[in-house]
Amino acid sequence: MFGRYKRLWSSPPQRPAYDAVIIGGGLHGLSTAYFLASRHGIRDVAVIEKRYMGFGGSGRNTAIVRANQRTPENLPLYKEALELWPVLTEELDFNLMFYNCGNLNLAHSEAALKAMRLQVASAQFHGIDIRMVGPKECKELVPILDISNRLRYPIFGGMFHPAGGILRHDAVVWGMARGASKLGVHIHQGTEVTGIGVQNGRVVHVDTDKGRIQTRRVLNAAGGYSADIAFRMLGMKLPISVLTIQAMVTQPLKPILHHVVSSGMYHCYANQTLKGEIATGAHMDPWPTYTTGTTARYIKHQAEALGELMPCLRGVKFMRSWSGLADMTPDMAPIMDGNEPVRGYYMDCGWGYFGFKSSCVTGKYMAQYMATEECPQILKPFALKRFEEHRLMGETAALVEYSPDN
Repeated sequence: MFGRYKRLWSSPPQRPAYDAVIIGGGLHGLSTAYFLASRHGIRDVAVIEKRYMGFGGSGRNTAIVRANQRTPENLPLYKEALELWPVLTEELDFNLMFYNCGNLNLAHSEAALKAMRLQVASAQFHGIDIRMVGPKECKELVPILDISNRLRYPIFGGMFHPAGGILRHDAVVWGMARGASKLGVHIHQGTEVTGIGVQNGRVVHVDTDKGRIQTRRVLNAAGGYSADIAFRMLGMKLPISVLTIQAMVTQPLKPILHHVVSSGMYHCYANQTLKGEIATGAHMDPWPTYTTGTTARYIKHQAEALGELMPCLRGVKFMRSWSGLADMTPDMAPIMDGNEPVRGYYMDCGWGYFGFKSSCVTGKYMAQYMATEECPQILKPFALKRFEEHRLMGETAALVEYSPDN
């Protein structure tokens, strides 16, 4: 019966040389490969993945996309990403299941409302559709919310971002991989990069467990493993901590949650999937780890938080849980850089929990960077050197309020 189905991408043998090698088969790596081939005519590209496409953060998230960031460096990037998803759906001829249902961030104090007003003003300045809403409008948007004073942290209002929404993360991985493969990109799953060769300050080859690849361009887009690769293979110490983020889904329900809802005070966010499940995620584990297990503590936390904010969910069963690795920088903004200190070596890492929503636009500009060897203006604020120069960004994007339990 399986003979009727064609594979979405081919599995050619590894060649001894490529124009570019991308380490990491997640969305950032696949997107860069696709844009290298489709926009710059560089099709002699290899995507090297130790396990399988989408194994890391690309397949371990809650698939939320939005442009309600905080800083002027981030806002244009995420705005363009939101505009790209429908374009890519048509261009790839693949249903990415993009649904801009809207994103509602809740505020639970006057201080949080003031911070949100600043965030909304910044976003509106960049042409992003977002507005402040009061408790009554929060209830109109999400009727199952409890806006009474019975909550431990009552809802004071929030900000609503109509263009935000969700994508199907697996569909994006499959669509990008298929699109890149059709343009000639080689995808090598089950292949481990073991070394990066440098001569006279420039990348000359990549070693894998399947053999050596001669190349003059390498992109490190390995997500939670990017800092380890940079240190082991090039001796570069990146300011990245790897933290675990846990998520889970409930049993399927009739449509009751029509927008993405998040609360910094309660450390939770939720949306209803096309299958009817309530997908929800927690804050990051507070210690560095490379594990992807889940804990009873966070399952309990999610049940209590969702049950308090949306009482009708009390008693609903969680059906499965998972976790992913978040590569966090000190300022919660990514590192997108190249040619320093090694020519031909590029980095796209440190995304924390913002990597999924940014993957398409990041791939577009990293491809331009690799093709021209000139950094696009939109990427310049994200250079690694900002940490040496003490130019850290104030990006948290999801407002975290103080509570005695934090």
